[in-house]
Amino acid sequence: QVQLVESGGGLVQAGESLRLSCAASGRTFSDYAMGWFRQAPGKEREFAAVVTWNGDITYYADSVKGRFTIARDKAKNTVYLQMTSLKPEDTAVYYCAAARYRGSSYASLTRRTFYDYWGQGTQVTVSS
Repeated sequence: QVQLVESGGGLVQAGESLRLSCAASGRTFSDYAMGWFRQAPGKEREFAAVVTWNGDITYYADSVKGRFTIARDKAKNTVYLQMTSLKPEDTAVYYCAAARYRGSSYASLTRRTFYDYWGQGTQVTVSS
């Protein structure tokens, strides 16, 4: 089992920044690819960003590319999502997810159903 706890959400104005954190506990953190997904009201949960098990490769959704950065700290068993230039359309509940996978397939890592474990989510609200 892997437990994931997100933090760092909040209410910000458009153009501001936030950093989300996801602390992992349980099984070996380094065996898992770590992703961030988000779900806006009335919409399906969608992929935002992912970092591979070794931290070497990252993928981003087109909607966040150039504004969001994902990174993992192996010593702290934590993955971060640095969000800059936030827009009202970034408003959503953000979820951290873990997949036990040492590959780098974009098709797999961006698919919501590929992930084994999920956090409870943290709300991000961006006002215009």
